[in-house]
Amino acid sequence: MLSSFDGDKKNGNFSAQYEGSKIHSSPPVCPCVTNACFVRHSDGVQYPDVFNQLYLDTYRRSIETPEEFWGELGQQLIDWDMPFEKVLDHSNPPFTKWYVGGYLNACYNCVDRHVIAGKGDKVAFIHDSPMTNTVRKVTYQELYDRISSLAGGLRQLGVQKGDRVVIYMPLVPEVVMAMLATVRLGAIHSVVFGGFAASELCTRIEHAEPKVVIAANCGIEPNKIIPYLDILHDAIEMSAWKPICNVIFQRSNVLQSPIDPKTDILWEKVMTLGEKAECVPVEASDPLYILYTSGTTDKPKGVLRPTGGHLVTLAYTFNSIYGIQPDDVWWAASDLGWVVGHSYICYGPLLHGCTAVMYEGKPDRTPDPGQYFRIIEQHKVSAVFSVPTAFRVIRRVDPEIKCGSKFSLKSLRTIFIAGEHCDLETKLWMENVFKVPVLNHWWQTETGSAITATCLGFNHSLNPPKFTTGLPYVGYEVDVLLPDGSQAEPNELGRIVIKLPLPPGNMCNLYKNPELFERTYFRKYPGYYDTMDAGYKDESGYIFVTARDDDVINVAGHRISTSSLEDAVLRHPDIGDAAVFGVPEPTKGEVPLCLYVTKNDVTKPSNKLSVELIKIIREVIGPIAAFRLVARVQALPRTRSGKTMRKSMADFARNKQVVLPATIEDATVFTDIRRALQELGYAMTAPDPVLSMRKM
Repeated sequence: MLSSFDGDKKNGNFSAQYEGSKIHSSPPVCPCVTNACFVRHSDGVQYPDVFNQLYLDTYRRSIETPEEFWGELGQQLIDWDMPFEKVLDHSNPPFTKWYVGGYLNACYNCVDRHVIAGKGDKVAFIHDSPMTNTVRKVTYQELYDRISSLAGGLRQLGVQKGDRVVIYMPLVPEVVMAMLATVRLGAIHSVVFGGFAASELCTRIEHAEPKVVIAANCGIEPNKIIPYLDILHDAIEMSAWKPICNVIFQRSNVLQSPIDPKTDILWEKVMTLGEKAECVPVEASDPLYILYTSGTTDKPKGVLRPTGGHLVTLAYTFNSIYGIQPDDVWWAASDLGWVVGHSYICYGPLLHGCTAVMYEGKPDRTPDPGQYFRIIEQHKVSAVFSVPTAFRVIRRVDPEIKCGSKFSLKSLRTIFIAGEHCDLETKLWMENVFKVPVLNHWWQTETGSAITATCLGFNHSLNPPKFTTGLPYVGYEVDVLLPDGSQAEPNELGRIVIKLPLPPGNMCNLYKNPELFERTYFRKYPGYYDTMDAGYKDESGYIFVTARDDDVINVAGHRISTSSLEDAVLRHPDIGDAAVFGVPEPTKGEVPLCLYVTKNDVTKPSNKLSVELIKIIREVIGPIAAFRLVARVQALPRTRSGKTMRKSMADFARNKQVVLPATIEDATVFTDIRRALQELGYAMTAPDPVLSMRKM
């Protein structure tokens, strides 16, 4: 929901709060909905970033002379085994190549060069785990020693350049070691989030066809241990692809698991199998990793990340966006299973040579909601990157900060948020509590880093318009298009697209599916990358992202496709039809709600069916789906062509006015849908849907 800009009545003067920061005051701008267009109201004074010459000059260079701009950065920021011959090859769009002919190794740039420069004693990672009551510091020298030994062992097992390695581990330093040992050999890693169930892991194993799988024996959640090794064994048993072996890291301080000698080999054993491995150079356009993003369970969508462009981009963003210096302590509160973890827990901080926190815990239950504050004080954190949900949780359970108030936050300069919508009340609460700017930015798994941002390195205003995700980052020529492909007016809602060629670091393909890559992202708007997000741009150039155009639910920053949830629900023998859509939830932002129709002659009680469906989702998708809202209905709304009207149901649940297309098969089904939604606490004041006479 879009709210009006109402000045700074609630949060007061930013410059008073952020002592020592460079602040620009700004007039309020109010986008309001009028006949489906956004109309800007202001006093005529533009935001200061419009006149920020540093940003404007840099941005214009990146758009007008991209080869010169990115060529210079490539030479300055990254060590190459063989220099690139050509910066940009856009002869076969959208399969753009950057740094053509250049050879490099990601592990060398992240670890080796810092050790060679005499910085081996510098702490690379602080692993803080209240789950195990331990704090462990890992230096760059220790990373080098363990990664090169692990890589030597993997090489003895048969892993070589171009092979795939699936990694299934919790947030421990060893997961970074596994990633970098893989790329040290020129192989490609695919990290699977530890919260996924066996069937999801199986799907990724079958698609990636890994030479080996590297896994921990367990993960930890509040009050329970997750048996990763059992899940892995189940996944491989059901998989048509069998890896050579599983390399198992035993978390002996948590659980000692029996291994299967026919399929498993212990991590420490692999470390001793061969000599330490040197780095294997790969071409800049060779893939660094495969990361699976939203899609149905039977059609994996594996984003391929090119090595050279990604490293250059991450190295540049760390200072230009986040303002981080090598002596700073950085904390990205994410998991290595997600793109944020890849970019800003693993590769970004190591490329920059700084220290990063790895936090294995929750905002509130490990053991209390004061942990974010403790970590900032104990480890002298300079900047935090997290999802708004984490702060919503803290606010919900400890609104007066009784647990966190005893800790000093003087080291903290900035909080960055992304991954989901942040409501204004939460943002204002964060600013009041942490006394630093809270800056939103927008990016996707496909891009690997920010598309729009408020950039500290470009001296952007720390008080941008409310609800904006910032200004276009260098290299991104962002447009907003209407359904007919024409340009939207300022403040007019449309589809956000990016003009080709995309800057370095964006995905270069989908693994094993270039046709899907081209069709999904580039065919609808020729010459553009389709973000599939809706939004608008104001007169000053700020971007506002308002909604996702596809059926993906954003649960606490985790994007989950509705179709994968529906596929799982329909596995139940009593279910004949189902629809899943997102509904608002105060802590997670959005959670899935399922309406289902049983097969004929099913007499099982609805409450029993609901329990069984929740169990299925937990087994198939995992607990990250937060799947608890389930209700039985007589029928689902569909068009005559058979399309399920999920958006209409989602809007109805949110108490919005729903206009039904003339092609709806049976409009009366909404009577029973209202009853079902109200039983779950939604659609309590929803007006009756109205029938449009316009054909859709």
